[in-house]
Amino acid sequence: MNKSANIVVLATGIILLLAVVIWINVSDKNNQVLLQQEVMSNKEVGPTEKSKAVDDKNEYQYVGRDKCTACHSRELELWSNSQHDLAMQLAGKETVLGAFNNTEFTYHDVTSRFHQKDNKYFVTTDNADGKLEDYQIKYTFGVEPLQQYLIEFPGGRLQALSIAWDSRPKDQGGQRWFHLYPDENITFDDPLHWTGIYQNWNFMCAECHSTNVAKNYDPVSKSYNTTWSEIDVSCETCHGPASKHLAWVSRSKDEKADESTSQYKGFRFALTRVKDQKWEIKPGHPTASIAATGEPADEIKMCVQCHSRRGPIHEAYQPGKPLLDHYRPALLTDQLYFADGQIKDEVYVYGSFIQSKMHHEGVTCSDCHEVHSLKLRTQGNALCTRCHDKQAFESRTHLLHKEGTDAARCVSCHMPERSYMVVDPRRDHSIKVPRPDLSVKSGTPNVCTGCHDNKSNKWAAGIVKTRYASKRPLKKHYGEVFYAARHFDPSAYSGLIQIVNDKNQPSIVRATAISLLYQYPGEELMGLVEEALEDPDPMVRLAAAGLLELFNPQFILSSAYPLFNDPVRAIRIEAASVVSGLQFNVMGAGNNEVIAAAFTEYEQAQLFNADRPESQANLGNYYLGRRQLVKSEQAYKEAIRLNPVFGQAYINLADLYRGQGREDDAEQLLRDGSKLIKNNADLYHSLGLLLVRKKRLTEASEFLRLAAKIETNRPRFHYVYAIALNSTGDVEGALGVLKSAYEKYSGSQEILFGLVTINRDAGNIRSALKYAEKMQEMTPGQKNINELVGSLRQQLN
Repeated sequence: MNKSANIVVLATGIILLLAVVIWINVSDKNNQVLLQQEVMSNKEVGPTEKSKAVDDKNEYQYVGRDKCTACHSRELELWSNSQHDLAMQLAGKETVLGAFNNTEFTYHDVTSRFHQKDNKYFVTTDNADGKLEDYQIKYTFGVEPLQQYLIEFPGGRLQALSIAWDSRPKDQGGQRWFHLYPDENITFDDPLHWTGIYQNWNFMCAECHSTNVAKNYDPVSKSYNTTWSEIDVSCETCHGPASKHLAWVSRSKDEKADESTSQYKGFRFALTRVKDQKWEIKPGHPTASIAATGEPADEIKMCVQCHSRRGPIHEAYQPGKPLLDHYRPALLTDQLYFADGQIKDEVYVYGSFIQSKMHHEGVTCSDCHEVHSLKLRTQGNALCTRCHDKQAFESRTHLLHKEGTDAARCVSCHMPERSYMVVDPRRDHSIKVPRPDLSVKSGTPNVCTGCHDNKSNKWAAGIVKTRYASKRPLKKHYGEVFYAARHFDPSAYSGLIQIVNDKNQPSIVRATAISLLYQYPGEELMGLVEEALEDPDPMVRLAAAGLLELFNPQFILSSAYPLFNDPVRAIRIEAASVVSGLQFNVMGAGNNEVIAAAFTEYEQAQLFNADRPESQANLGNYYLGRRQLVKSEQAYKEAIRLNPVFGQAYINLADLYRGQGREDDAEQLLRDGSKLIKNNADLYHSLGLLLVRKKRLTEASEFLRLAAKIETNRPRFHYVYAIALNSTGDVEGALGVLKSAYEKYSGSQEILFGLVTINRDAGNIRSALKYAEKMQEMTPGQKNINELVGSLRQQLN
C-alpha cells in the first residue's frame, strides 16, 4: 500500500464516506494456542464488557459461543485456532508472537524497543509529538503472515502500531520486525502515523475482528465506548444472534417439522445451500453446473460484510441483511483496480469475485473454503478440478507449462497474487482468463510477463492468440472502455453506455460504467440516468443517483424524489445527499415530509461516522444547504481538528466564509492550509479562484498553474488555468495550455469548450469550428452544441 492510496480524500461536493478498512487476510489456520480462558469462556472483556446485545427492533440476542458448542463440537474443533478465532486476542505469553526481548527496530530516524516488564509487553516508540514513550501492548491483532499490536489511549481509543511482526518462518524471510510503510518516512505529524486517525482500531478495524461490535463514538466528549460480545470472529459473527435458534432447539419434533414456525431454524437467514443444490459435470461439458431448486444460500451476503472494500453508513449490521443497507461498496475505481478489474489496492475479495464468471454461475465462498477452519477444501489443482474436468484442463495443451510446476497451477494464471502490508500475498478472485492483449492496449498487468519478465506484452498476447484464440476467441473487454474513459477518450462514451445497458455484465461493472459517465454531461446522459434509477440492481441505482448532481435542480428533485422510498438505505442516503445541496428557499423542498425523513437518515449516517473528517465535511455541507451556518462552520472545523491535513475541509470552510462575505478570512484559511498541506492541488486551485474573484489575476494565475501542474488527471484544472491566463490578456498562453491538455484529455468537454471559445473570441474561427465539431461528434444531438457549430459555420461563410 502506498501513502496516497490510504488517505481517504473527500471528492468535491457531498459524498458518502468510503472507508479504508484494515483486515487480516483469512487464509490458512495458525497453530498458535489461544489463552484457554479466552477461547472456552464467554467472559472476554473489551473496553466495555457486554454479555448480550439486542438486535435493533427484533428480539434476536447474542448468546455467546458456549451455547453453540454444546451441540456443535465438530464446528468448534475446526474453528479453533483459525484466523477468525485468533483475529484479536488479549496480549499474553500464549498470544504474542513478536520478539519482546529488548529487541530494537529502526525506522528512518526512530529506534523503537520491544521489551517486557512484570509479564506485560511494552514498546518504546515515537508518540504523537515525535518523542519516545513507553506503551503497553493491550491486544494482539491477527496472526499470519503478520501480527500487529494494539495500544490503549485515553478516550477509549485503540491504535494499531505500524511496526508489525513478520510471523512467517525464518527461511521465508519472517521472524522479524518490519514497518508497514517501508518506503516512506511516516513521521509523527503524518496522518498515517500509528497514533493518527488512519490507524484507529475503533473505526478502521474493530468491526471485522470481533463479534457484535458497537463503535459508540460520542462527538460531544470526542471519545469511544466501543463494545463487543466476543473478542474474536465467533459463531454469531456469521450466523447472527442465536437466541431464537436456542428457542427453536427446545421445541418438540412436531413443532420443528412445522415450516411456518421453523424457517431458518430460528436464525434470520440460511447460510447453507438447500439439500438438492449440488454441482454436476454433465457428459460433454468440461465445467460443472449447479443443479438446484429452492432458495439459494445467503452465504456471500454474510461474508461480504467484512471481505469487501466499503464504507459504513449505518450501525449494528446483522448477518443476512442487504449489504447496501449498512455499507456503501467501492466500485472499480482507478485507485483500487486496474482498468480490466484486476486488483491494485486492498479490496478484500468481494469486488473482484462478483466480476467473475464463477459468481455469475452460482459459485460461493464455501465451494472452495471450509467455512469454519477457513482452509481450502483441498490443495493445488485438485481444488479446481472438483468442478473443471481434469482431462480437459490439466492437459499440456491447456496448461502450456510442465505439469507439477508452479506455472502449471491453475491459480498461477487465473488468480495472480499481489502483496499487501508488505508480506501478505492475496489472490485476485475475479478468476479471469489472462489477457495480455489488454496489457498491450492499456498497460494492465498480466501473469505471462509477470513470470517471463524478459518478454514483452506483445509477445505474450501473440502466444495466447496462437494457442487459444481459435478455440475461444477473445471478446471485447470492459477494461478497454474503462481505460479509455479514465483517459478522457471520447470513444469511451458509447462503450460505457453499451456496458450500462448490458444486463449480462456484473453489477459492479455496470455501476462503474455509470460512474465514469460523469465526464459526459448532457441531455442524453439525463435519459440514461433516468433509466438507470429504475434498474433492478441496487448497485446500478446507487451509481446513477450519484450522477444527479450534474444536472439542474428541477431534474435533481424530480429524479431523486422517488428514491427517498427506495428499499435500499444507501440509495435513499445518496439521493438525500444530492438534494440537500439545493436552495430550499427556491425549491420549496425543506418542509416536505418525505424529503425531511430522507435528510434525517442522511444526517444520522454522517453522525454515525462523526469520528471521521469526511463525515464532518459532509455534515458541514448538509448544514450549509439547510442554512444552519453556525453548525456548518463547526462541522468543517471539527473535520480539520480530526485531520489537520484534510484539504477539502479547508476548501469547504473557505466557501462558507466567502458566502458570508468573509473573503479575507477565506483567503487566510486557504493559505494556512496550503502551507500545512504541501503540494495540494485542490487548495491551490481554490486559492487561485478566490484571487480571481478579488481581481488579483496575475497572482491567481500562479496558484492555478501550480494546481494544474500537480494534478495531472483533472482536465478542469487546466481549463480554469487557461481561462485565467486569457483573462490577463495572455491568449497565446491560454491556447497553449489547452492544446497541451487536449493531447491528454481529448475527450474533455471543458477543454474543447475552452479551445472553441478562446479561438472564437480571438478571431480564429476555423480553429474554433474544428474543436466545436469534435464536441458535436462526441455528443450528437446536443442542441446547444449544434447551434454553436452552425453559428461558427455561418461566420466562416
